[in-house]
Amino acid sequence: MHAVTIPEPGGPEALVWAEVPVPEPGEGEVLVEVAASAVNRADILQRQGFYDPPPGASPYPGLECSGRISALGPGVNTWAVGDEVCALLGGGGYAEQVAVPTGQLLPVPEGIDIRTAASLPEVTSTIWSNVFMVAHLRPGETLLVHGGGSGIGTMAIQLAKAVGARVAVTAGSKEKLERCAELGADILINYRDQDFVEEVRAGTDGQGADVILDIIGAKYLEQNIKALAVNGRLAIIGLQGGRKGELNLGALLAKRAAVTATSLRARPAAEKTAIVAAVREHVWPLVSDGRVRPVVDSTVPMSRATDAHRAMEESTHVGKILLTP
Repeated sequence: MHAVTIPEPGGPEALVWAEVPVPEPGEGEVLVEVAASAVNRADILQRQGFYDPPPGASPYPGLECSGRISALGPGVNTWAVGDEVCALLGGGGYAEQVAVPTGQLLPVPEGIDIRTAASLPEVTSTIWSNVFMVAHLRPGETLLVHGGGSGIGTMAIQLAKAVGARVAVTAGSKEKLERCAELGADILINYRDQDFVEEVRAGTDGQGADVILDIIGAKYLEQNIKALAVNGRLAIIGLQGGRKGELNLGALLAKRAAVTATSLRARPAAEKTAIVAAVREHVWPLVSDGRVRPVVDSTVPMSRATDAHRAMEESTHVGKILLTP
């Protein structure tokens, strides 16, 4: 089979479409013939040499995929060859075939085509685990999403609205903010010329955001604490703005606030299985009945993954960028 390999870390040109061995599904795994994968920021970090796959995971990039089961490993009796699935991966999505633990498999949602389904596993698992399982966003509360036009952002808007929350978003262009509004965002903030702390307070009668989903990290830490409401929860899932920041514990205490930081890729299999099960229970019905829809910006041949990575780094896209073998 072919896969996107990274012989040496570097820029987008470091991605090489090459012939590699077909993986063998192990105990409790299935082999999936990949219909599509999707690009995530973590893939760029891996390409640059800053984010190695967890032990035992495929060395190729790609944290999610969709396709059809082509073989069953030992002990698998809940899935069948030919089943259409999408999957959360520790790696290996940028390939024609990938071995997947059954606990990380999801059926393709009703009404979604098999390729588009590749855009769902990573974002839904990330958002549900952080915004709902950890930060416990409730109806009537306000969620602030940084990077509202991203794959994470476009899905977070929809899921928060589906449970009855208000949504504030930051984005870097009028066009992206308009797309966020179409998805249901209530408070639109252009981070290039607006102070998101002031805008969130103004849009919430001075209360602030109950939950903040942050992909920036250190650069936004101080402002995020200021933007939180009393009893607010800050969930950090990315470090695009740096790893080290100064935290005013007095401000945190005054608001009785909480800060959490999580990643998904390196979690133990049991935790991933629990998250995927929660997504199937709570999110898949919303997708199947059309209340939540995947947002796909473009589809690129996997052999041209370099183009997809350049597009991701330019940040002109809205939603997900897909790769097809």
